[in-house]
Amino acid sequence: MSADLGPDDLWERIAPLLPPRPPRRHRYPGRLPADDCAALRGIVYVLRESVSWRDVPAELVGCSGVTAWRRLRDWTEAGVWPRLHEALLAELREEDLLEMDDAAIDGSHVRALRKGAHTGPSPVDRARPGSKHHIIVDRHGTPLAIALTSGNRHDVTQLMPLLDAVPHIRGLRRPRHRPRRLFADRGYDFDKYRRLVRARGITPKIARRGNPHGSGPGRTRWVVERAFAWLHQFKRLRIRYEIRADLHLGLFQLACSIICLRRLRTAL
Repeated sequence: MSADLGPDDLWERIAPLLPPRPPRRHRYPGRLPADDCAALRGIVYVLRESVSWRDVPAELVGCSGVTAWRRLRDWTEAGVWPRLHEALLAELREEDLLEMDDAAIDGSHVRALRKGAHTGPSPVDRARPGSKHHIIVDRHGTPLAIALTSGNRHDVTQLMPLLDAVPHIRGLRRPRHRPRRLFADRGYDFDKYRRLVRARGITPKIARRGNPHGSGPGRTRWVVERAFAWLHQFKRLRIRYEIRADLHLGLFQLACSIICLRRLRTAL
């Protein structure tokens, strides 16, 4: 079994965040519930391989794909994934692996094969249904906050919500949740949003329309493009299959947590 399929260090961080199971009935208790660690392996398997939930190999992960989907649903509704991401960001900051002075922001289109919340006609895919991943990263490309919108939403509409969604990351002195400089491409070139960013004490470094490519903020904001490349290694994020937007966002958040965990592994 691959070491990335439900590794021990990921399970150790998720286990304390899981909601308690309901007590079993004294009479007719039914079958014992599947192991939570096996369900996590099933979720990670789908995230990486993008197979149907019913096609998850039970002999490999230790439970059925339907059981893994139910745990994904329950843990998403319990808010496990954002808390896991925030905890890993705190670990990165404690190890001095998080550099928030510079941050970069961008969005990426994904095709949505089914209707559901946060889907719309994609302007880059012949108006086919699509969604949009929005992300803000630190200087190394570590995801700080994410958002999911319909495919026809403009990137700039998520600029302020993403800045506000960066959690208060614990540190040795005090929590921090705002970068000093924010880098973005021409899609965010609006003076209104520059003023809003400055009002939060952040210096906007947004490319101007008409300037040549390959200059200015592009030399710094490439890390956000690399972050999307990391995320799209998880095949389930390349195309949106989930009708429920919260479940797709939960998988998105889990992928960001795995990226943070990989950075911890390589540095320690």
